[in-house]
Amino acid sequence: MGYRIMNKDKPRRRVSRPTVVFVASEAVPFAKTGGLADVTGALVTEMAEIGCRTILIIPKYQTIPKELIRPTDLSIEVPVGRSPVTARIWEGRKTGDTSVYLLDIPPFFDRGSLYGEKGLDYPDNLARFAALNRGALELLKKLRIRPHIIHVHDWQTSLIPLYLKSIYRHDPFFERTRSVLTIHNLSYQGRFNPDDMRFTGLPKNYLSPRYFEYFGEIRLLKGGIVSSDWITTVSPTYEEEIQTEEFGCGIDGVIRTRSENLTGILNGIDIKEWNPARDPFISTRYSTENLQGKNRCKRALLKETGLPLDTRRPLICLLSRLVEQKGIIQAIEAMPYLLEAGATWVVLGEGDPAYELEMARLATAYPDRIAVRIGYDNQLAHRIVAGSDYLLMPSLFEPCGLSQIYAMRYGTIPVVRGVGGLVDTVTDLTKDPENGTGFVFHSTTPQALMSAVHRAFSVYRQPKVWTNLRRRIMAQDFSWRQSALEYREIYRDVLARPRSPIHRAPRS
Repeated sequence: MGYRIMNKDKPRRRVSRPTVVFVASEAVPFAKTGGLADVTGALVTEMAEIGCRTILIIPKYQTIPKELIRPTDLSIEVPVGRSPVTARIWEGRKTGDTSVYLLDIPPFFDRGSLYGEKGLDYPDNLARFAALNRGALELLKKLRIRPHIIHVHDWQTSLIPLYLKSIYRHDPFFERTRSVLTIHNLSYQGRFNPDDMRFTGLPKNYLSPRYFEYFGEIRLLKGGIVSSDWITTVSPTYEEEIQTEEFGCGIDGVIRTRSENLTGILNGIDIKEWNPARDPFISTRYSTENLQGKNRCKRALLKETGLPLDTRRPLICLLSRLVEQKGIIQAIEAMPYLLEAGATWVVLGEGDPAYELEMARLATAYPDRIAVRIGYDNQLAHRIVAGSDYLLMPSLFEPCGLSQIYAMRYGTIPVVRGVGGLVDTVTDLTKDPENGTGFVFHSTTPQALMSAVHRAFSVYRQPKVWTNLRRRIMAQDFSWRQSALEYREIYRDVLARPRSPIHRAPRS
């Protein structure tokens, strides 16, 4: 399973079945705020199916359903600054052959939410997730699991690559361990006051531009970028975008220094969960061979949301976090005008309180045309995707996006802005009538959004084209298998190389 430690100047033998430990702040079915949880939960399962030994480590949040986890007799001491905390270890229900461990640190994780409440982050988030990072490494030592790869995700676990090359640099237990960092969304970088440096356990000299200091503040994701052995992000187009000033969120220069160790791999979806032919949450199941159930799902959705049972009107869904990144301002401005074109709307999401209030105001102003549900409900999300005709995603930027993939799986036509993973998954029907899978627009103006929706509505009035389009998009393959094979190849390549040094970032 392992490989023989060789002289660092000689090539290493490829590992056929690597032990891969995923450390993440959320993963389905245990805890979720967004697409990060979907990706980690599905990818770790797929990696096990293609021959990796996989372990998942997450926090034990108060919100995790008790039927999914059970306590063990294990506990560990986790250094957090100068005062260690005790973490009791729980086991999670296995997903396939993956072992799941949860760190139970009540002062940090027994809270009403994962990252914050009422639109504000918890002020001690650095201490909370530093505990997850150190705790994961200490737990592996306790369990005597020697990982080949530790695969970390976003800023919440970006300290692990840095710890492996600093605090644990000379620890023989991690001698053959390499790190892979996946950037799911560069705009969330883990920004903290320099005073919080004490919680990391690192010497003060690490608070410098070479590591994770950026213009006087801590940015944990930057530390992960400069110290990980390889970096991935969640679509090929987003890989290119984050190296530009427009989409680089201030650290594009840092990312360009790692361009030779950066790969964009498109996210997949769990095709067992998102399958209209087997979905237990929708009123009528259907498939490409029999689309009649799709219309019955639309009628059921209209009834559930209190909208008039008029299935002739095109039904648009907006299934999104209600934040600026998702183009919510543009959607809000366009919605009343698109009502004049015959549209009916269903909105499901939560986020910025101002956008939540504005969506609620629109629903009150147009009660027979707009239905809004604030919050996240996975079962309702399935019914919305199944019952809608169109999905709108006017994102200002979108690393990958999953909603458009879910929509296509259910024969719901995506109307998207041409950025990030939306470019990699949706082909504009107007430009390519034979292969098109949706409608793409590029400007950030409400007018561009409305123009794309009007193009989409023209197909709604052509039954043969409409049916063929639905069947075409439902036949697209967005399973995890190909992406998982690409990750496995990266793991093997990284393990065949000597451990890389911490890369020097350009001075901020």
